[in-house]
Amino acid sequence: MYRSARLSRRAVVLATATSALAALALAPAGAALAAPKAKVCDTRNNNTITKLLECVNAAGATEHLQALQDIADDNGGTRAAGTPGYEASVDYVVDTLEAAGWSVSIDEFPYTYVGPSTLTQLAPISAEYPTGPFTGSGAGDVTAGVSPVDLQLGLGNTSSSGCDAADFAGFTAGSIALIQRGTCNFSVKALNAAAAGAAGVVIFNQGNDTTDARNGLIVGTLGGSDVVDIPVVGASYEQGVALSQAGSIANIFVPAPESRPQKNVIAEKTGLNDDNVVMAGAHLDSVQAGPGINDNGSGSASLLELAQQLSKLEPQNTIRLAWWGAEESGLIGSEEYVAELSQEERDRIALYLNFDMVASPNYIFMVYDGDESGWLAPEGVPIPDGSIQIEKLFEGYYTSVGAPYDDAQFSGRSDYDAFIRVGIPAGGLFTGAEIVKTAEQASIWGGTAGASYDPCYHQACDTLANVNQRALDVNVDAIALAVLAYSYTTESVNGVAGADIPGGLGLPAPSGPEGTIGGNAGGLDPDLVGDGHHHGPHETE
Repeated sequence: MYRSARLSRRAVVLATATSALAALALAPAGAALAAPKAKVCDTRNNNTITKLLECVNAAGATEHLQALQDIADDNGGTRAAGTPGYEASVDYVVDTLEAAGWSVSIDEFPYTYVGPSTLTQLAPISAEYPTGPFTGSGAGDVTAGVSPVDLQLGLGNTSSSGCDAADFAGFTAGSIALIQRGTCNFSVKALNAAAAGAAGVVIFNQGNDTTDARNGLIVGTLGGSDVVDIPVVGASYEQGVALSQAGSIANIFVPAPESRPQKNVIAEKTGLNDDNVVMAGAHLDSVQAGPGINDNGSGSASLLELAQQLSKLEPQNTIRLAWWGAEESGLIGSEEYVAELSQEERDRIALYLNFDMVASPNYIFMVYDGDESGWLAPEGVPIPDGSIQIEKLFEGYYTSVGAPYDDAQFSGRSDYDAFIRVGIPAGGLFTGAEIVKTAEQASIWGGTAGASYDPCYHQACDTLANVNQRALDVNVDAIALAVLAYSYTTESVNGVAGADIPGGLGLPAPSGPEGTIGGNAGGLDPDLVGDGHHHGPHETE
């Protein structure tokens, strides 16, 4: 990471006040508590939970979502890293934060951009298919015959296409390997194809059920950069079936990568104790296929709304907010940021809160499962001490407003991964991606059983119309409460006593998760659902 502006360092002022939390009855979201006029919120110090939650709301966050939508509309329908749409998104965030009085830094990091790719079938039919390059793909312009690799078509299939070298017995070197999703890592499939002499690879969706998640266009990551030196692109199940026809010829084009350094936006409000930093973040970039208004405009806009409503606050602990770049390419912005921090700087961070997709249209409320009561974390994913306490705070909030909630696996599959791997406690919220909502979940949270939590996940239809206002309103309050509470004291997380929260916190004991996730861990466990919320280097099948 190359930082164009360093965060300031100030002398530490240690707070000695002990924490004694007074009771505070929090009104349920949507309750008949008259919100103050906007000009009141703009001018007063929202230094209590009550005052802050009166002012933070979905309407304010939606103003920022509309701005991000407008940016995408003006820039080819995308805000992906490496595109003008992302650069304009950064400018908007910086301008908004500076107008709210925050100290803003731009952290630049190296990034390899791969532009739009194409997939064209030339025979026995002519068709051009929507596609995208897998992260870690090589570049190339390949026209060749298509060689299906151990395909299983039809409902109920258990495809393991491309997972074993034996799948490529009789494969024609120099052809395009047509590989079906299922069973093993995308990287295994691509590496096996390259070893068999494939000139390119098309990985298409599995089609084992009727959901969009297993039929639509699939574009993922091979788990790193430069994994193979041949082009690897994605396709939908229907397109894969078309390409599997006898005599099929296709063209794959993945452009050569370009060096396009990208930016994280870091905003800071210095506290009396500048050696105890409360950090929260959301990724700002979209995928190339769409504007990314739920994923992750929703988290980004929520933090902007919070930043505006805390403009007058003089915190006990330093508050640091982050808008990450290139998350969709493998958590690159946050990984680069943490990697560049010295051990002393890491030690200053008390905790990190992550907000990635908090307003899914067919939502359920989920909290990262720090205590592993619902799901064990994947092997090798650490859960630092203090993460459980963060989970309990969010659960207490949901209980206080009468909102049922469930566990999402603490999987490290979003920007908090870099933080937990250096021992920083973390937590966060999630309302679901492409996993299908069950009938039981629809009976609890409403919405549509049999449809994905977000049917527009990673698609062009992830627009402002794809945001659930109820979920956004509840979660923007949860985000605000957590950041403000920890700005006073992080004693429950890292043992550093701060100051009493004016008016108290008084959250009830958590009511407990609903236990409805079934076999998918909220869409975050690679071992259970394969692709899942595929934002990180731990991508599977």
